[in-house]
Amino acid sequence: MSEKDNFFKRVLEVAQCVPYGKVTTYGAIAEYLGTKGSARMVGWAMNQSHHNTEPVPAHRVVNRNGMLTGKFHFGSPDLMQKLLENEGFIIENNKIVNFRENLWKPWE
Repeated sequence: MSEKDNFFKRVLEVAQCVPYGKVTTYGAIAEYLGTKGSARMVGWAMNQSHHNTEPVPAHRVVNRNGMLTGKFHFGSPDLMQKLLENEGFIIENNKIVNFRENLWKPWE
């Protein structure tokens, strides 16, 4: 397994731990894995989540401001929003309302 593949695997393992009704950020996952500053790489890993054998709640990973920046990787531009709304989130202008109150940090 290449170093990149191992990193992607670790990212997806963390993403699988995000609890229902919570979200995390690309940067929080990167920081948890000891690679602070590699949020973009976490995003690339999340783009591969649909190839994972176990389900990954990729819709629960957003940018540092609560924006749904990965929404175009869900097959339809509104699927990410719909999945989050099904968990009780309110989305306005592609951003989670009360984002900070619903933020899950992997190290806590």
